[in-house]
Amino acid sequence: MAVSERQTLGRDLALYILARFGLIAVVAAVLVWAQVPLLVAVAVGIVVGLPVGLLAFRGLNARVTAGLAARNERRAQERAKLRAELREAE
Repeated sequence: MAVSERQTLGRDLALYILARFGLIAVVAAVLVWAQVPLLVAVAVGIVVGLPVGLLAFRGLNARVTAGLAARNERRAQERAKLRAELREAE
């Protein structure tokens, strides 16, 4: 994997995680502001924020998924190449 591709995947993954956690925090903060107890607000924030994050950050999710798929494909090709080399060495 090229360094720029690795950095791009890492950046996209970090942004996606931060965005999802940020959404949970916003939902929880709104509920706390509405006089809901903190623990309940965080629980509702998780239950509501995670599915909404899938929809709200769909483009970022697609980039992360594509990057992970490309990385997994390269790793599978490298593994197959190493196995072929091992078979030749035997």
